[in-house]
Amino acid sequence: MRRAAPREDGRRRLAGIGLMCLALLCFTGIDTSAKWLGRGLPPLEVAFVRYLVAAVIAALVFWPTRVPNAWVTRRPLLQLVRGLCLLGSTVFNFVALGHLQLAETMSISFSAPLLIALLSGPILGERIGASRWALIGLGFLGVVVVARPTGVGFHPAMFVAFANVGCYAVYAVITRRLAGVDSAASMLVFSTALPVFVLAPALPAVWVWPSSPSVWLVAAVMGACGALGHLLLILAFARAPASVVAPFTYTQILWMTLCGWLVFGDLPGVSTVLGGAIVMASGVGLLWLERRGASSAGG
Repeated sequence: MRRAAPREDGRRRLAGIGLMCLALLCFTGIDTSAKWLGRGLPPLEVAFVRYLVAAVIAALVFWPTRVPNAWVTRRPLLQLVRGLCLLGSTVFNFVALGHLQLAETMSISFSAPLLIALLSGPILGERIGASRWALIGLGFLGVVVVARPTGVGFHPAMFVAFANVGCYAVYAVITRRLAGVDSAASMLVFSTALPVFVLAPALPAVWVWPSSPSVWLVAAVMGACGALGHLLLILAFARAPASVVAPFTYTQILWMTLCGWLVFGDLPGVSTVLGGAIVMASGVGLLWLERRGASSAGG
């Protein structure tokens, strides 16, 4: 009987990993839609629409009379900082996508798990074993192989992409911190509503009216992916430590490559295939560690 709790903890960690992978599929939908919309709309407008649609969906799903705890928080300051970090990450990412190739933004953004792992130690008190560190490093090596920056020189927009990574890492750590305090519904409502109010005053200066119904449709898909993706992310962090689920962001390379080919006609080269294999090996290794831990806990 004393081993039931460790076994359940192992199962929760595996569930957290699965939820993270599904969240990344949604995030790929956000980036793909944003890159497509960015051809004719300014980044701030794209970000506003992304959060407006997500906020409407969140409000309908968690209507105050049905889910009253979704509209309250015990840590308003953390919710504010978390929401601003998420907004900053989104805006920085959308701006970077307008100036850099997808491979370049991927190469930079996938350094986030390392930063999250570093922050989760002093802030959350989580420990990372040597085996997991080695596999995280292997995954990052695969990302570098896949998303090797092209062109000459250092584009200033890369600083914007690094700002995206910094904002996202703080957002992820705060999400883990809030997971045991506020409900997942509360975090979703606040993180979608706050950007709407922050961005609204800037819209008159940048607004460009969409030219066709397809633009509205893609914007709606982007917002829906945002609402669902962040809900799944919150649930993932509520079930497993940040240092466990964060490395699985590497699996997004597969979805990004597929969408790049289907939507933008970007065919993967040899480096993409080789790097993807390295990243998959890293992900499989991390999953094996979790299963071995769960099996040992269960006896």
